[in-house]
Amino acid sequence: MPAPVSHKLIALAGFMGCGKTTVGRMLAERLGWRFVDLDTRIVERAQAPIVDIFRLRGEPAFRRIESEVLERAIGEAVEGGHPAVLALGGGTLTRPENIARLRQSGAVLLWLDCPVEDLLERCAGVTDRPLFRDEASFRLLYLERLPLYSQAEYRIDATVEPGQVVDRILARLRQEVVEA
Repeated sequence: MPAPVSHKLIALAGFMGCGKTTVGRMLAERLGWRFVDLDTRIVERAQAPIVDIFRLRGEPAFRRIESEVLERAIGEAVEGGHPAVLALGGGTLTRPENIARLRQSGAVLLWLDCPVEDLLERCAGVTDRPLFRDEASFRLLYLERLPLYSQAEYRIDATVEPGQVVDRILARLRQEVVEA
């Protein structure tokens, strides 16, 4: 089935636990596109888990690596002609140049939105997220990032099962094609 979109890159944004990786894999499969998980690419490039990058090199170094990996993924999708669904890291949009590069590339940016209570429940017991220290810091970080996520072209309610989230995304993108 041909992709119901005019874009070559779909970027999924949202806070940790919103389902970017799960939904991204399913969406890519439905479209017949490649799936790229930015966090996985960062780990491969740095040859270290994200928690170690944060601990040993600090968040600024992590964000620089993230921007470099994002640039490469955009190039592969747009210039390389390999359409992709890209799961961004929860903090990718904290660097304005990342948002600018996504826009410049023609990517469609989708925000997978979930209430903070759902995200806390989904992330309970997770130990590989360097910025999840406790509930108070989690809530504060969530509130700080909401304005960044709201810059996405579309907000997708991600409180339902991942397959339903994919259906909602595809419906919205098909509507975009019809309206164009």
